[in-house]
Amino acid sequence: MPIAQQSFLNSFLKALEEGTAAVFAGAGLSKPSGFVDWRALLADIIRDLKLDPGAENNLVAAAQYSVNERAGNRGHLNQLLIEEFTKDATPNKNHELLARLPIDTIWTTNYDTMIEHALGAEYKRVDVKHRPEQLATSMPGRHVTLYKMHGDISAPDQAVLVKEDYETYEASRQLFSFKLQGDLVSKTFLFIGFSFTDPNIDYLLSRIRGLMGKNVREHYCFLKHVDPPSEDSPAAKAEFEYNKRRQELLVGDLKRYGIRTLLLNSYGEITTLLGELNNLVYRKNVFVSGSAADPDPLGEQRLAELCYALGKSVIQSGKNITSGMGVGVGGDIVLGALESLYRLRGGRVDERLTLRPFPQEAPEGMTLPEVWRRYREEMLAHAGPVVFIAGNKVVDGQVIIANGCLEEFEIAKALRRTPIPIGCTGHAAAQIWSEVSNAVGTYFPSDPTAATRLLTKLNDAGATTKELVDATLSLIEIAGRPA
Repeated sequence: MPIAQQSFLNSFLKALEEGTAAVFAGAGLSKPSGFVDWRALLADIIRDLKLDPGAENNLVAAAQYSVNERAGNRGHLNQLLIEEFTKDATPNKNHELLARLPIDTIWTTNYDTMIEHALGAEYKRVDVKHRPEQLATSMPGRHVTLYKMHGDISAPDQAVLVKEDYETYEASRQLFSFKLQGDLVSKTFLFIGFSFTDPNIDYLLSRIRGLMGKNVREHYCFLKHVDPPSEDSPAAKAEFEYNKRRQELLVGDLKRYGIRTLLLNSYGEITTLLGELNNLVYRKNVFVSGSAADPDPLGEQRLAELCYALGKSVIQSGKNITSGMGVGVGGDIVLGALESLYRLRGGRVDERLTLRPFPQEAPEGMTLPEVWRRYREEMLAHAGPVVFIAGNKVVDGQVIIANGCLEEFEIAKALRRTPIPIGCTGHAAAQIWSEVSNAVGTYFPSDPTAATRLLTKLNDAGATTKELVDATLSLIEIAGRPA
C-alpha cells in the first residue's frame, strides 16, 4: 500500500538529520518552470515518422528511429535540445525548497540548469558532474554534488537521448552507474518528477536488488493518483479503471526495489510536503529577532537578564541559535549561549551558534534595503521558530518600532516559520504578539490551548525571567510538533 504523508515526513526527516538523504530529480521537477516533458519534446519528431505521439510509448526507440531515418545523424535532436533547454526560465518553488534542504547529493536525468540555479541562489557551491571524467575530481568547499547522468545542455551531442545511447551506456558512462549504485545502497533517495520509465534507471535498480537481495535500502517517490474520467461514458470509465490498475501494479513493483510510493491528489501537494520538510529539518534552529536601542518597558538590567537566560536555556535544551546581533539583544543572547556551549562536552560553537551581523554597505547594483531583505530571507529559510524580542530603534532622537523586525515577521509567515513574540518586551514584539494571539490556531495548530496560555505569560511584564524563558521554550517545542 502507498505510505501516508506523515510516515514519509518522519522517515525522510530522519535521513536529512543523519546526512544520508539524497534526491533523484526527473523531468517533472522542471516542467512548472516551462520545460516540456519527453513526449512533448519529441512530438514533432514522432509525427515526422508518421506515428502518433499520443499512442507511442517507447519514446527512446522513437528518437532512435528518427536518427536512423537520417543515416545516423542526430544533429536535429541536438538542435531540439538546445532550443528547448536554453530558453529563459527560472527555478520553480519545488526547486527552491529542495535547494534549501541539507542534501549534499542530487542525481538527475534532466539536461536543464534549474537545479544549479536554485542551489546558487542559496549560496551553495555546486560540483556538477555531467561527463564521466569529471567524477575523478572534486570541487573544494562544495556543498552539493549534482550528478547529471544523462548529460547537460552545454554538450547536447553527448546527451543520453536515443536507444543506442542506452545500449552503450555501460561502455561510455559506466562510472555513473557505479556511483549511483553506491549512493542507492548508502543513502535514502526521494524520487521526484520521475516516471520510472527510464530503461537505464530500471536496469540499475534491478542490479541493486540483485546485489542486496531483500535487504534493499528504503527510498521514496511521489506519484499522483490517476485522474478520474472527465466524461461520464463507458469508454472513459474503462480507461480510468485500466490506468488505475496499471498504477497499482507499478506501486507494487517499485516495492521490490525498496521504493515506497506516496500517492498525491495533486502536484501541489509536493510543494506542501517539501515546505513541511524544510520546517521540520530546521525546527532545532531558533532565530532570535530583535533590537533594543531603548530597553523599556522592562529596563536595561531586566532585558539583559532575559536575553542572557534565553540564550543559555535554548542551547541547554538541545536547540541551536541564529542571531542577527540586534543592538541591545544579540550580545546578551550570545553570551548566554556561549556559557552553555563552553560547559557542554563536545559543544561546538560553529555548529550550535550562528551569528549574522547585517552588512552596512550594499554591493554594486543593489540598495541596502534590498540587501537586508535578501539577507533576512536567507537566514530565516534555514531557521525554525523565530523569537521576537523588543524591536525598536532611534531615528532623529525618537524611539520607533524597528521595521526590520516587522519585515522578519512577514518573511517568517511566508516561509511558514512559527513566530514566538515576547510581548512584554514591547515595541515590535508587542505588535507581533497581538497578531499571533488573535490567530493561535494558525501558528500553533498542534496545541492551540497550551499555546494560548503560554503566549499570555509572554505578555505579562510581572512574570519572572524564568517564567518567560520557560514559556518561550515550551512554545518552541509546540512549534516543532506536527499538526
